[in-house]
Amino acid sequence: MYSTLLFVRYQGGWEGGATVSKFTHYPKKTRSESQFDDVDTRGGKMERKHMSAFSLYQMIETESPSPAKKRSFQGKKRKKKARNHAAEVSIQGLNELECVNGGEEALTVLLAELAKINNSKERASKLFQWLINPLPAKAFFRETWEKKPVLVQRKNPDYYKGLFSTEEFDRILREEDVQYGVNLDVTSYTDSKRETHNPPGRALPFTVWDFYENGCSLRMLNPQAFSSTLWNVLSILQEYFGSMAGANVYLTPPGTQGFAPHYDDIEAFVIQLEGKKHWRVYNPRSDDEVLPVLSSPNFDQSEIGKPILEVVLEAGDLLYFPRGFIHQGDCLPDAHSLHITVSSYQKNSWGDLLQKMVPTALEIAMEEDVEFRQGLPLDYLSYMGVQNSDKDDPRRTTFFSKIDHLMNKLKNFAPVDATVDIKARDFLHDCLPPKLTAEEAASSVHGAPARWEGGSVRAAGAHITSQTGVGLLRAGCARLCSDGDAVHLFYTTENSRVYHKEELKSFEIKPEVDKFGLFSLVFLTCFKSSQNLSLLQHTDAVEFVIHSYPKFVSVGSFPCDSLQEKISLAKLLFKKGVIQRELLQ
Repeated sequence: MYSTLLFVRYQGGWEGGATVSKFTHYPKKTRSESQFDDVDTRGGKMERKHMSAFSLYQMIETESPSPAKKRSFQGKKRKKKARNHAAEVSIQGLNELECVNGGEEALTVLLAELAKINNSKERASKLFQWLINPLPAKAFFRETWEKKPVLVQRKNPDYYKGLFSTEEFDRILREEDVQYGVNLDVTSYTDSKRETHNPPGRALPFTVWDFYENGCSLRMLNPQAFSSTLWNVLSILQEYFGSMAGANVYLTPPGTQGFAPHYDDIEAFVIQLEGKKHWRVYNPRSDDEVLPVLSSPNFDQSEIGKPILEVVLEAGDLLYFPRGFIHQGDCLPDAHSLHITVSSYQKNSWGDLLQKMVPTALEIAMEEDVEFRQGLPLDYLSYMGVQNSDKDDPRRTTFFSKIDHLMNKLKNFAPVDATVDIKARDFLHDCLPPKLTAEEAASSVHGAPARWEGGSVRAAGAHITSQTGVGLLRAGCARLCSDGDAVHLFYTTENSRVYHKEELKSFEIKPEVDKFGLFSLVFLTCFKSSQNLSLLQHTDAVEFVIHSYPKFVSVGSFPCDSLQEKISLAKLLFKKGVIQRELLQ
């Protein structure tokens, strides 16, 4: 297996009322060596010289290529016998292209512009493109995703400004209930020893900053629970990935390292926010560690070989690497580092889907096909099993043929859609609740005018008629799923910003109307781990609303039997925050 790496240097500047930027693209090179190698030919023998991160950093600072010139770092490639790991990579070639880049308030402006888009899928696509700019998203997923690291150097420290900061870190410590081990880890990595120094209780600024001053790194877990901007960004990105988008923030003192070399079970986007950090990335050590199911333990330096990428990230830079790529980062002596790692695609593989599907398929097959219920051969233990695996016995061939036949039949019983729904429910439970735009808040239950005024309740209830236009709040905020006996609408609008703090919400819809004109709510037994509000029947109407997104439809167009049922269903969906009303211009 050969790994390749894409490297982008992105240089920004203000020109003609807009920030016009240049980036240099190092095309991929296969079956090659370490990324920043100079290759000499002496006496016909190729000799590799590794360039340190410090030398690289100095080179970038002093030898930035002019926009009018092209430079190239060309190196000859040589084969290297891999010791049970993927071949290392190097870089050759350097081309210049142009790309428009945001200014100092790029994120604030971007989020304001995204809020004007009424299609949350389009919103998510534009936000992800901003994240990896100038790399085209389609090319990224075709050539890089799950395959190789990619590095974007922008020379624009303000590109990610506003996403998070050390000042925000300090504010959270002062104003929020941050708990050691739950929301914050204090770590160090010295003399190849990784330690966690979490005391019990709340993480107060006095103690936390004392740890920092004594050389400890600070990792804030789930910062989106405390930062509205991160909540907004991640709640949009999760819809793009179709998988939970999480984040950790890392604050590291100058000249220190907080974590040992390791690999993760997530796709990682390392966003440098402040200062700079020296990173080393290594290939998976073997094919077994490519796209691993679980994160690794800490490695010794002697176990990981030489890096395929060694670089200093500065504010505004981005480093992506797939799960399975070993990595470590340490701070240079002259600056602290603040970075955030945005992650996704944990346990979201074909294998994870099949783990849920195959046992159910086997249950169905045994129930519906007598061949799966027929008994094993009387004497199969005498020729099958490990102790008999070297036997040249024709009965073994017959046995394996039977297994192959049954496995081929098994796929006909696979409940594919039902299993996808199980994965979807897990994802909806993982999701952050949507961070509403001003328009979404005004048009949803959150902007309803119900209030206490003049000694009484005013404007109670939702004023919904057959002419009221309604639409799904977000494309991914609700989903119809079946457990075989009933169909449930699962939704994310009542989720917590704290991971799995709330049970997954769902409800059924039954055509029973009470005296208030609303469907009666009856609590049923739990459906898996989710709280169920009993209601359900009008699945066609709910599907109609979901599939109409992002368009608004009139309540009167719902495919229900009566107008009363249409209005009652709309009121229920509105009450749970699943739909919004169309605001009249």
